[in-house]
Amino acid sequence: MNVEEFRQYCLAKKGVTEEFPFDEVTLVFKVMGKMFALVPLERIPSQANLKCEPERAVQLREEYDGVVMPAYHMSKTHWNTIYLEQLPATLIRELTDLSYDLVVAGFTKKLKAALDAL
Repeated sequence: MNVEEFRQYCLAKKGVTEEFPFDEVTLVFKVMGKMFALVPLERIPSQANLKCEPERAVQLREEYDGVVMPAYHMSKTHWNTIYLEQLPATLIRELTDLSYDLVVAGFTKKLKAALDAL
């Protein structure tokens, strides 16, 4: 999956926006203002940081050694960096969905209601 395909997949999700809050080369995807994916556009090969359950994060790092790793500048327990062009697209979509769902699960009732209303 290339960066543009990843971008389109993220933007197709309910309540998602994209922005550059840190600098002009780090694309961030947010659901209702909460970050669930980060893409450093200058990195080659293409990468994305995604939120993950701690146990699954460790399992993925072991199974895909060198292709899935602890996320740079983020909580190593809850975030992984994945190489977009070196993993199956189905796995990338699954991990993106998981990241989105984990962020939504932490929403307040008010924020969940706002997302549901979209």
